Amino acid sequence: MRVMVAGARGLLGAAVTRELSTDCDVHAFARPDLDLTDAGAVLRAVDDVQPDAIVNCAAFSGVDLAEDHPQRALDVNAFAVLALARAAAGRQCTLVHFSTDFVFDGETDHPYSEEDEPNPRSVYGLSKLLGEWFAAEHERAYVLRVESLFGEAAPGAPPKGSLHAIAERIMSGDEVPVFVDRTVSPSFTVDVARATRAVLESAAPPGLYHCVNSGASTWAAVAEEAARLLRRPLHKRELTLESANLKAPRPRYCALCNAKLGAAAYVMPTWQDALERYLTGTN
Repeated sequence: MRVMVAGARGLLGAAVTRELSTDCDVHAFARPDLDLTDAGAVLRAVDDVQPDAIVNCAAFSGVDLAEDHPQRALDVNAFAVLALARAAAGRQCTLVHFSTDFVFDGETDHPYSEEDEPNPRSVYGLSKLLGEWFAAEHERAYVLRVESLFGEAAPGAPPKGSLHAIAERIMSGDEVPVFVDRTVSPSFTVDVARATRAVLESAAPPGLYHCVNSGASTWAAVAEEAARLLRRPLHKRELTLESANLKAPRPRYCALCNAKLGAAAYVMPTWQDALERYLTGTN
């Protein structure tokens, strides 16, 4: 299978590229290689590669930055997806696009399913929801919602992600600021990449799937589990969404239910299992 990966230098793109490169003909594009906001350039790249599948891992992920730069967020998270969807349809290949829990408002007390109505509260969330709709224009598109990504960075790229920062602070003995009132379903990029492969290789119906590790936890509980696994004390500083005074609203309860993905293509491990493999390097 020939696969074109966009956003290949990001946290998720690096994991998808590593996973698929074991037995697929992967053509990986980082931001300098392909301007996804240029529809003509996207079409030329797809015509050149002639992929069986396009996997879009690119995103404008600065949640607060998007409030000040809405056009840039829309260009990357929405209109670039439209260009990829149209190019994929023209080439008659599969499209996999990744979205986010930020399409929800977080005003619930149970994990969201794919049937729940989105209600984004930020520019970032709105731009990602538009991207979902644009991807769905292609009848062979999969939209996989992920959240709170953690994993190994691309070679030469700096480590990133909230969980990396938490683990680094625990190991150095520094204070760890963590939310006590924000509930998430963390997503290990290794597991998301494996689920992506399973979707591409299965007969799963195209459409929307939640692709997160199983279970839900506050960030405070995630930090406590990380400290236990690292066998280090946790110097925790508890935060609330109100006290953090962030520019863009965050969904308070944004855990996602991944049962649909499990039934169709791939059963995601628990976030605790994923965290242990990440911290010990046993993927």
